[in-house]
Amino acid sequence: MSRLFLIRHGETEGNALRIVQHPHIPLSPRGVVQAERLARRLADEGIARIVSSDYARAMTTAEHLQRVTGAPLVVDPLLRERNFGDLRGTPYSELGFDMFAPDYAPPNGESWPTFHERVDRAWARVQELAATTGGRLAIVTHGLVCRSLAARHLILADGELPPERWDNTALTIVDWPAPWRVRLLNSIAHLDGLEPPPADSGPA
Repeated sequence: MSRLFLIRHGETEGNALRIVQHPHIPLSPRGVVQAERLARRLADEGIARIVSSDYARAMTTAEHLQRVTGAPLVVDPLLRERNFGDLRGTPYSELGFDMFAPDYAPPNGESWPTFHERVDRAWARVQELAATTGGRLAIVTHGLVCRSLAARHLILADGELPPERWDNTALTIVDWPAPWRVRLLNSIAHLDGLEPPPADSGPA
């Protein structure tokens, strides 16, 4: 049995300021430190391949991991965060409604069913990569993708529920092959001692 490492990207200024993010938003200085710490945590875990969302915040997080592991990096747009369309660039505080409501579909963005269908295709791709990787696989993606996978594809420990919020550079360790049992969920032990963000940094 091997392992899959599911990782949320490091913090961005958009996370810290609670703004609906654009794809090109880079990691903040704090996010870079988080990515460096995550990479050090996983340096000796035998990672043989990394697959990442093509959004800047995920790519940079993955590149830090690549530098310490030497593992090849595969980019897959299916691992992108949910597309919130015309809401991108808007502070959460100015929305006036819950953009995560089950029946809300953002203009020019993805509804929940459309997003989940894409995550299903991403998961099929991850399973293909896992089956052909001669070692452990790291997946660098986004908070809502992690939540969708945990709620719909992974088996959590008894009594555990998928977190509503996934921390920046949170690490989830999954045993594979199927039934894809989670042995560690949403862990940020590598950030111990790092000053916490000023506010909840949002799920995406």
